[in-house]
Amino acid sequence: MKAVCICMGVHLPYSPKWYWPVEGFFGVPEVDRYFDRNNIFSKFLKTSRQLLRLNDLVLESIERGGRYSFDLSGPFLEQCQWDPELIESFHELEETGSVEFTGSCIYHSLSSLYPDLSWFKDEVLLYRELLREVFGITPETFVNTELLYTERVGKILSGLGFKCLIAEGSRNLMNGYGPVHVFENHLPTLLRHINLSEDLELRFSEKNWQGYPLIPEKFADWIASMEGDTLTLYFNYANLCFHYKNQSMITDFIRVFPEALKARGIEMLTPSEAVRKFAPVRLPTLRTGQTIRYGMHNAVGNHAQQLYLRELVRIGEELSELEENKDYRKLRQVFGYLQQSEIFFSMNSGNIREGYERAVNYFSILSDFRRAVLEEGA
Repeated sequence: MKAVCICMGVHLPYSPKWYWPVEGFFGVPEVDRYFDRNNIFSKFLKTSRQLLRLNDLVLESIERGGRYSFDLSGPFLEQCQWDPELIESFHELEETGSVEFTGSCIYHSLSSLYPDLSWFKDEVLLYRELLREVFGITPETFVNTELLYTERVGKILSGLGFKCLIAEGSRNLMNGYGPVHVFENHLPTLLRHINLSEDLELRFSEKNWQGYPLIPEKFADWIASMEGDTLTLYFNYANLCFHYKNQSMITDFIRVFPEALKARGIEMLTPSEAVRKFAPVRLPTLRTGQTIRYGMHNAVGNHAQQLYLRELVRIGEELSELEENKDYRKLRQVFGYLQQSEIFFSMNSGNIREGYERAVNYFSILSDFRRAVLEEGA
């Protein structure tokens, strides 16, 4: 292996309340009607302190040669207003010149699955504007929600000036290939190596795992033994907090890993650097397949999820007719949070009863929100 790209996703969702429409409700709904902001705030404060410690570790790793990319969700960046110190720590990482921030859908939605991709394009542009406002940068790499890949969005992203796409390296896309190259597409594509990413994200602290303890030298040896141009690792940044709390060796791993790779002749690159450095390899399934982290069946595989998706499409069409309305931006924000991927995934709970109850709750919220949209358009 010649190079490694490490991209870390940071997302803290706006979790919906248990809600039932109250007869007599009227007017434009606020975010607090459907989402428990106090609970969201409490979870954010606990996580933000842990993320600050992780950012300090990444800074040490950069001083030892590390290069990283971050996929910061729109809901997370909005919550960062509650802790300016956390935003400042991400500024410090960006100022090293060794960190790349990626583009994304501002509401962490599945809007790239809608028949009309105008909502998707609007989300991408809104997020780009947010990154300019917060960090003064324009992203070159795009990471769709939960690494969702569908061939339909490639031309749109290319037309918006993106140079690279990161997506899930699932079996149906790989079709016998390894996720160890830059792949040819509407824009060059990197595919996540699922197993190695989850070794860091999920298994690192498991003492009964056969790979335990995962020291930097061992992990670098695994990578060095693979044939290919560049390996892409993507994982949830906050999951490293779990390993940190378990008093695992994650701190030493983060600090030393760049040196372990360098000793084996492997570079650390940001995604945009990787697609400039390596010639793309053709992968035919990129023109026909689609995928998402944990599988499409977990996101839109049951009737409730499909119905929720169709309801979002219908409400989006009705909301689009209100662009000149004075409350349009407020309605659009609430609608954005109702599109979050976690809502879809939670309707496919392993507990069938719980998944059903959540679906009933979400449709209650959608029903009330649609009433507000229709009233505004009347």
